[in-house]
Amino acid sequence: MSPSFWLNSIGPVEPRTALPGDRGADVAIVGGGYTGLWTAYYLSRLAPQLRIIVLEAEYCGFGASGRNGGWASGLFPVGEAKLARRYGAQRAAAMHRALAGAVDEVGRAAEAEGIACDYAKGGTISLARSRAQLRRVRSAPGLLGADEARAICGATDVLGGVYSPDCAALHPARLVRGLAEVVEARGVEIYEGTRVQRIARGSVLTDHGTVQAGTVVRALEGYTAQLAGHRRVLAPIYSLMIATEPLPASDWERIGLARRETFSDERHMIIYGQRTADDRLAFGGRGAPYHFGSRVDPRFDRVPAIFSSLRRTLTEMFGIDPPIAYRWGGPLGIPRDWMPSVGLRDGIGWAGGYVGDGVAAANLAGRTLADLIAGKESDLTDLPWVGHRSRRWEPEPVRWLGINAGLHATTLRDTLERRTPAAR
Repeated sequence: MSPSFWLNSIGPVEPRTALPGDRGADVAIVGGGYTGLWTAYYLSRLAPQLRIIVLEAEYCGFGASGRNGGWASGLFPVGEAKLARRYGAQRAAAMHRALAGAVDEVGRAAEAEGIACDYAKGGTISLARSRAQLRRVRSAPGLLGADEARAICGATDVLGGVYSPDCAALHPARLVRGLAEVVEARGVEIYEGTRVQRIARGSVLTDHGTVQAGTVVRALEGYTAQLAGHRRVLAPIYSLMIATEPLPASDWERIGLARRETFSDERHMIIYGQRTADDRLAFGGRGAPYHFGSRVDPRFDRVPAIFSSLRRTLTEMFGIDPPIAYRWGGPLGIPRDWMPSVGLRDGIGWAGGYVGDGVAAANLAGRTLADLIAGKESDLTDLPWVGHRSRRWEPEPVRWLGINAGLHATTLRDTLERRTPAAR
């Protein structure tokens, strides 16, 4: 069974061959998701003479790139004000402009390369559905009144919302699988079914041989903790999703999302959704437990209690009780300070820690890594996330206790807001 609705909808995946033994390359990229493939794409254009190898443990798009909510968004987990305090207002603004531009670049590149990924730039709306939520957004840019917000997304109890044009809905699996085909056609070698065990300056050790390379790029996101020596770099936190059967036109007349705007609300525990090109609601949220030792396991992709909660939330938001056609999940990468990063040091490049907003960010990271590897100074290489190093997560059991306590506290805050009479 495919690990997501998106992957299931494109049919069976034919895996590429595994690494056929020891190899040499100019650049070895570990991870066949968006970050690794965008890096290969832009680097092959910028420096076509380089021999580039991509190594993937399963198949391209098996991880978050083939399972996410399908948001190519300009969202960044660290707010502009906080970035400005650390890096200055000019660089903070540049970071957010670059991410907004990446939303458009994903669409431009997909169209240019003939990747049919249902890209629709309708923007995104975060609804305020309680007085507490409305208070949190009262000074936010893009603030909408109740009627304006309901005109975009006809959810229940809408008191207002925040709209941003910097987001596109898309079919993530079609994008990642199409991108793999494009880079392969450009001469990039992709080896699937090849698990990387260890990386070091100048070499990548796999279960099928060793790749010697002048530059090694780590692009594993939620699977980073499985790499030797990287257990505490990024915490793998699970996000789960459901997708309905296609909804009738009468439901969409009430729900709206006419331009396929993506949607969420201002609760503390993140939820997210989109109207798919075939008129389903694809809807997800956080709340699944963190697993001791940063373990990643296919069994953790399915948590019945979280799926039930997502369905209840969907029904409560839109007054519908549709059949659920698909349920799935997967890990995403969380840095200790919630600050994504990209960089190149001592022959090892990296990018990730997107905190769940990686579709557009990975494109920006891939372009940035291409410039860094090629030795090209650019506006991208001066962005504040370049060279950033988050401190490592605490050892166990402190990590397990802290992360899960935070998840429970977030759920409790939302519960108290719903139960407090003044909240409505």
